Amino acid sequence: MFSFFRKKPPATPAPAPASTSAAPSVAVPAAPAPRASATPAAGGGLIGSALVAPMEIPVAAEVPEERQSWMQKLSAGLRKTGSSISQVFTGAQIDDALYEELESALLLADTGVAATQYLLDEVKRKVASSGATRPVQAKNILVDALTQLLRPLEKPLTIGEHVPTVIMVAGVNGAGKTTSIGKLTKHLADDGETVLLAAADTFRAAAKEQLAVWADRNKVEIVSQEGGDPAAVSFDAVSAGKARKKDVVIVDTAGRLPTQLHLMEELRKIRRVVTKADASAPHEVLLVIDGNTGQNALAQVKAFDAVLQLTGLIVTKLDGTAKGGVLAAIAQEKPVPVYFIGVGEKLEDLETFSAREFALALLA
Repeated sequence: MFSFFRKKPPATPAPAPASTSAAPSVAVPAAPAPRASATPAAGGGLIGSALVAPMEIPVAAEVPEERQSWMQKLSAGLRKTGSSISQVFTGAQIDDALYEELESALLLADTGVAATQYLLDEVKRKVASSGATRPVQAKNILVDALTQLLRPLEKPLTIGEHVPTVIMVAGVNGAGKTTSIGKLTKHLADDGETVLLAAADTFRAAAKEQLAVWADRNKVEIVSQEGGDPAAVSFDAVSAGKARKKDVVIVDTAGRLPTQLHLMEELRKIRRVVTKADASAPHEVLLVIDGNTGQNALAQVKAFDAVLQLTGLIVTKLDGTAKGGVLAAIAQEKPVPVYFIGVGEKLEDLETFSAREFALALLA
């Protein structure tokens, strides 16, 4: 398993004192400067009669072997989004028509107006400065520009800085919130963390039972009440987590639309009550969003952040979506870190987010 969480690092020991005996220095003559050559440098090429220098675009680092399987799944999941964008670069030249098609493809992928304009401007600027003439070069530039745009969203979930680490999870109905909690619990348990679940979703029928199944499957404890108040369940769970010295407490809340103001106010209450149980909690407030909802997902991030001050996102159901560009919109307009992304129902279908991997998979 690739590093799924980051634990608080232990104190670094003081470095050992340097040896008093030093090796004698040996003077090495400087190598002569290489002579200029009339032949093109490696990676360059001749277009007509003009020599084109290699483009200064970072080469994608090789994906680690343990991530190869995940990259295949991610590429397959994003194929519906990426194919419409990649088709833009199948022509013979870079011209205004290509830029117009790229703009349309990005907007249709729910990249959003602001992020689309940013990416378009970056591609045009780098094409002009590098002297690129082939569409495939413009595509490589887009991969790099998208990676840089998404980079601020990269952040690992840190466990161990607080004991217990209290994680509050919210989301709309059907986004995959409880399932994501179950997968998260499994990864934590496999990593040796002790987890306590709080069944604070007392609104949806069978929500408590669904979470109890995940608790039983992962052999972790759960705190629930029959028809109890969500805030009271959350308070009891955090208090129990402290008393039982658990590493992590995950609070599952009821799914709701951001337009349901009374339910959003209930979330605010849960957060306040959790803070009463532990003055430093919640340490993480995660929102689970459905990748298929496109620009609506961005609206959810803005609305839930206004109420809860989000610390991270879990983006689910990216498999088969035509709206995977929404992550670019989030990065441009509301850059809340993306801890995990999901491309299926299986446990291994939830993984950490990498900007470079996402950009490569999207434009594969």
